[in-house]
Amino acid sequence: MRRLDDGYELDDDPARLDTTAIHRYLSEDSYWAAGRTREAVEASITGSTQTIGLYRDGRQLGFARVISDGVTRAYLADVFVLPEARGRGLGVELVREAVERGPHRDVPFLLHTADAHALYERFGFRRVGERLMERPGRG
Repeated sequence: MRRLDDGYELDDDPARLDTTAIHRYLSEDSYWAAGRTREAVEASITGSTQTIGLYRDGRQLGFARVISDGVTRAYLADVFVLPEARGRGLGVELVREAVERGPHRDVPFLLHTADAHALYERFGFRRVGERLMERPGRG
């Protein structure tokens, strides 16, 4: 667990995740996972090698997950911060936790995004397609 300013914290304990909140945001509010079933969300969380929740006062306000073999490639997925918590740099901290501080920090990363290119460029990602970005490995 890593404490942030103003009572926010990041935690990679999967037991702490609020899958109801994650499913609600992904299936109802995100453009990339609209309509995703709860079963699919739960399976994607279980199949991930790292999950990170963003919390304040015990309430989940953001999420990110990484899928990787730990050596050749990692994929960053489902990154979000709820609207009420945006504008505080919390999305930056979620990405930092996943790609710079997490167990996959030296592995090459891929991700897809339609609108957050500038956020990921801060962490060494570059565009390789309209929605595809990659970051070289550091090992």
